[in-house]
Amino acid sequence: MTLPMRVSLPGLPARVRIHEVGPRDGLQNEKATVPTAVKADFVRRLAEAGLTTVEATSFVHPKWVPQLADAEELFPRVSGLPVALPVLVPNERGLDRALALGARRVAVFASATESFAKANLNRTVDESLAMFAPVVARAKAAGAHVRGYLSMCFGDPWEGAVPVPRVVRVCRALLDLGCDELSLGDTIGVATPGHVTALLDELTGQGVPVDAVGVHFHDTYGQALANTLAALQRGVTTVDASAGGLGGCPFAKSATGNLATEDLVWMLRGLGVETGVDLDRLVATSVWMAAHLNRPSPSRTVRALSPTHDHQEQ
Repeated sequence: MTLPMRVSLPGLPARVRIHEVGPRDGLQNEKATVPTAVKADFVRRLAEAGLTTVEATSFVHPKWVPQLADAEELFPRVSGLPVALPVLVPNERGLDRALALGARRVAVFASATESFAKANLNRTVDESLAMFAPVVARAKAAGAHVRGYLSMCFGDPWEGAVPVPRVVRVCRALLDLGCDELSLGDTIGVATPGHVTALLDELTGQGVPVDAVGVHFHDTYGQALANTLAALQRGVTTVDASAGGLGGCPFAKSATGNLATEDLVWMLRGLGVETGVDLDRLVATSVWMAAHLNRPSPSRTVRALSPTHDHQEQ
């Protein structure tokens, strides 16, 4: 395909690593249960489309996220794929389950705000960090790579605006615990590019290396791509996205879908930034998953490149 025409902008990275969250963050909010075999095929298809990091599942208690109750069954089906397969572990029990199956990349999930920490973890921010301390320490001792997700970095449905220094404090705390990487979450999609730039500048000013930072934008107000571009211009090279734009957050009702991986790849392709992703195969994968979910994909790029998609029998 000759489109989009490649026209670069100064100051952008040559390559971006997409952290694909569709199988975990995308499917955890679905009302209908997706069969384990379909989830495994989804992960495989994403890997075959060139995504090198595919977040596979979450080892949380089934009561909290019933859609991912099959983690023990799913992970062995995909663990042989030649890609990084991070999994979410909320506590030491989740870590034990993940390590027992050979997981070598895990993630913990913290909050920048007290309200969301209470809603999501039933703890204060500091209590949740204390809970994660042994999880991170044991994961590192086992040789695992640890990602620290941080929710509500740009706004909170209960508290409103979140001061930048508060976010920086929790980011520093996660790194001090031993996290290898941070993912800055715009959980309810309220960030704008100036806010993204200000947070990243403050983080780097406080000694947080930009190569340890990823961004995770939701598209509630249509700002996810603009926010991503702002992050790239500040040196970020890891961007979370969800195939087909699947996902929200079951604990924040105003959260809408993730940034669609296809929309991200289209923008990066036009900017001349490499991702290693085969866009046609990725679109086909999202159309396939949309059929299993019985609805069209919300991704603009999927719809544009599959013009019959909206009209197909789902």
